[in-house]
Amino acid sequence: MVTKYDVFEYVYGKGTPVKPLEIVRNFKKSHADYQVIYKMLLSLSEKGFVEKSKYGFQALRSKKNDLTFNIIRFCVSNQINYNELLDEKLALFISKAFLKKRFGIGNFHIDSRRFMKYVNILSKYGLLIILSRKPLEATIPYNSFLRDLVAYFGYKVLVAQPKKDEYFDDIERELKKLKRVSRKDERKYQAITEEFEIRFIHHSLSLEGNPITLPDTIKLLKKHIVPRDIDLESVHEVQNYQKAIQKMAEDSLVKSQLTKAAILNYHFLAMQHKPDMAGRIRDKGVHIRGNPDFKVAKIDEIEPKLAVLLDKYNGFTSKKKSLKQILEFAAHFHNEFQHIHPFEDGNSRTTRLITFHLLRTQDIPILDIPLGLLEEYVFSTKGSKKREDKKLNQVLQRIILYNLKTINEKLQ
Repeated sequence: MVTKYDVFEYVYGKGTPVKPLEIVRNFKKSHADYQVIYKMLLSLSEKGFVEKSKYGFQALRSKKNDLTFNIIRFCVSNQINYNELLDEKLALFISKAFLKKRFGIGNFHIDSRRFMKYVNILSKYGLLIILSRKPLEATIPYNSFLRDLVAYFGYKVLVAQPKKDEYFDDIERELKKLKRVSRKDERKYQAITEEFEIRFIHHSLSLEGNPITLPDTIKLLKKHIVPRDIDLESVHEVQNYQKAIQKMAEDSLVKSQLTKAAILNYHFLAMQHKPDMAGRIRDKGVHIRGNPDFKVAKIDEIEPKLAVLLDKYNGFTSKKKSLKQILEFAAHFHNEFQHIHPFEDGNSRTTRLITFHLLRTQDIPILDIPLGLLEEYVFSTKGSKKREDKKLNQVLQRIILYNLKTINEKLQ
């Protein structure tokens, strides 16, 4: 069913006057639906979203309307049904959830059916992390998209003070469950893995400015359908990163060690669209765009620092470690490699890839960074003004827990 937000998104994106019949045809509706569409346009006109003239209906530009369109476009880009999220009562739920680091139904004056509806909507898009099912306990990561959604409906955006919180027991429990349920249906587990990895490719490259949406990323990698009006470099960037991810997955499955040669090969596979730098240590100075406080190694420091980090890695992986030790080292390894910044471009995507490799070889199947945690992840890595290993450790715990719980629930 076509909604008012569907109609608004089409008219706003068009930018020129639109006749009701054009909208009917765009949504492949029959002439019998003409009056329904026309009434929606009149309703949108009354609320100040569009204006009617002799040429048709045209979107009105305003701060509120821009925000509406940006929320919708973000949803489209990330395969989210914006008709589910553009709900005032859901926005109120999120605003209250922001005030709690962990929450259950007792924190809301709503019935259990509505509570579960909101939890399920947000969790399926990676915007909420379920910490336990019995009793149900969850957390909503703060990010600018949910902030804008809450503010759009006029609610205050107040967030609980961050506290050190550990999820090791939860992760251990989910790891044991995964070992049990994954053996029952290995084919389904592989299908889930592939779905997660495509999402990770989209999420990872969206952080680097790649414009291809999640729906188009899925079509490109599964059906080889190239999206329209997208430059070829962006297309090749997605395809190349998939090659690097698949190679990493193969290597981590047999628990191969990370070496300098292996890292250079991952970078080469991921950056083949830039052959002059693919798989090569940089010979020029670089910086993090938008963060002058992020210090990277000087050219003559790269090789020595990389050698030290790989020595630490070899020493760490030579002995069995606890989950706590693994995550502490993973956070250090991630941030140290990113601060070394050995390549001219593609450092962050390579850092994520080799951190995933490290965790997978330690039997922690991290497959994606969920949408709701992308900003927290960035602000604990290259978006931070200072080194934030402890903060990244916290983020990694929640990322891993999200991955495990989602995989286990899909397998059950």
